[in-house]
Amino acid sequence: MSPKGSRQPQPKGAPVVRGARRAAAPSWQRPGGKLRELGAASLTDTEVLAVLISTGVKGRSAEQTALDLLNRFASFRGMSDQPLERFLSVKGLGSVKVTRLAAALELARRCVDRS
Repeated sequence: MSPKGSRQPQPKGAPVVRGARRAAAPSWQRPGGKLRELGAASLTDTEVLAVLISTGVKGRSAEQTALDLLNRFASFRGMSDQPLERFLSVKGLGSVKVTRLAAALELARRCVDRS
């Protein structure tokens, strides 16, 4: 058994591949990485919300909080009709995250109104 961190010897003349990634595993683990690599259109609604929420809280990821939001309000449209106070009852959302979500919903509303 080789010591941790040491490399196994390669056969003479074998190509050396450094930093190669396996094709099956994406290079991202969070929605923000997926957005950067594959584009915003590749994200699910839950992932879009998780990017806006940004960080989770102890024992709860941003993705879990985003899923709770969608389950509670059914859609982005359902969220847009809610008073901000209703968002504060969702575990993982504080005033800063709720303000960020409200700004994103307003941005979407303005895009629709101006098209």
